[in-house]
Amino acid sequence: MSTQASASGSVNEARGRSAQDVENSKTHFRVCRFIIETGVKLGMRSVPMATACVLYHRFFQSASLRVYEPYLVAMSAIYLAGKVEEQHLRTRDIINVCHRYFHPESEPMELDWKFWELRDSVVQCELLILRQLNFQVSFEHPHKYVLQYLLSVKSLLNRHAWSRTPIAETALAVLKDSYHGSVCVRYKPQHLALTSLYLALQTYGVQLPRGELEWWQVVCADITKAQIETIMSELLQLYDMEAKCT
Repeated sequence: MSTQASASGSVNEARGRSAQDVENSKTHFRVCRFIIETGVKLGMRSVPMATACVLYHRFFQSASLRVYEPYLVAMSAIYLAGKVEEQHLRTRDIINVCHRYFHPESEPMELDWKFWELRDSVVQCELLILRQLNFQVSFEHPHKYVLQYLLSVKSLLNRHAWSRTPIAETALAVLKDSYHGSVCVRYKPQHLALTSLYLALQTYGVQLPRGELEWWQVVCADITKAQIETIMSELLQLYDMEAKCT
């Protein structure tokens, strides 16, 4: 009887953890959507926005949502990413754009005690992120790799096939969307870049000429078909998550 009760308790605990993991994933998706949309309004380039998302995901790999406010961490990640990628942003601009995100009809925040308290929280949280990540805040992103791979694929297609399908735009869009989830910090940038391109080609049914090796083996020798399929499955799950978070 006690064994059955123990087994039942373990199952319920596992279900509870699974449900909590799903809710955490939704939260992280929404917050990274906030980072990207806020970054666009702040005029951030693609790489600084990507760095902000990576800082956020890296932080929560070892921190709990129960302890830290995710949107404050996100604001500090934006601020820190601007420094890391040499696109410095004023805290006042970050705070006002973020405030407008949650209160679209409101005026910019007054320079009162609420503003200065929030500013101090952003700066203190930036230091927390730095300590949590052991000051390792410089990352290699997949953007340069996807551009290289696109040039290789373009050389394998005739000009008309390339011009009539938005392969480059789709691959870059998939890459951008990958930062909504932790997939962007769990795989090598080369593998994420290649899988984004692979998914774009599959989306439009584009077939590349075959030689002794598959095209993806030529451009990225250390990835397997199984790894591509695993990463692609996780990328597609992010689009399912988007539907759940609207």
